[in-house]
Amino acid sequence: MLKCCENPPILSPSTGSLAEFAGDWWVAYTRARNEKALAWDLLSHNIAYFLPLVERLRFSGGRRRRVLLALFPSYVFLCGDAADRHAAMATNRVCQTIRVGDRPSFVRKLQSIECALNRGAMLDLCTQPAVGARCRVAAGPLHGLEGVVIRRAKTARLVLQVSFIGQGAVVEIDADLLELVD
Repeated sequence: MLKCCENPPILSPSTGSLAEFAGDWWVAYTRARNEKALAWDLLSHNIAYFLPLVERLRFSGGRRRRVLLALFPSYVFLCGDAADRHAAMATNRVCQTIRVGDRPSFVRKLQSIECALNRGAMLDLCTQPAVGARCRVAAGPLHGLEGVVIRRAKTARLVLQVSFIGQGAVVEIDADLLELVD
């Protein structure tokens, strides 16, 4: 277990902000628990990256320890050209990379996370669909139905819209049964 001071920086130290990164953005999907090691490798190759880390308390050996964990397990965001992507893949810590198409929107979303981390906000991973997201029921008796989430809790409220008449019906369903629709 690393001490907090032994972790890689959240952001490549060669720049002050995500907006200063030049090149294409890539989302690197890493092997299990390789996010920090990949960040160190990218740092040694002078490749711009963003690895949001959050502080958590863990109990180990009867002691309480503060650790930094990746906010998005198995993901590191890197910026550069095809050669930088190839260098990241050559570390043998990356399973695959996905090129980001809409750079301005992607950078804005990452900047909001960066800003929250810099201001000391407590962030948690949210894997459930957000309110307003278009979703499909993945299992159960309503399998295959599509709608828009209007409330999210243990039971989500899903609007089944009839857009032609501008109305719809609301159904409550277990939030774990929903999957995002592309």
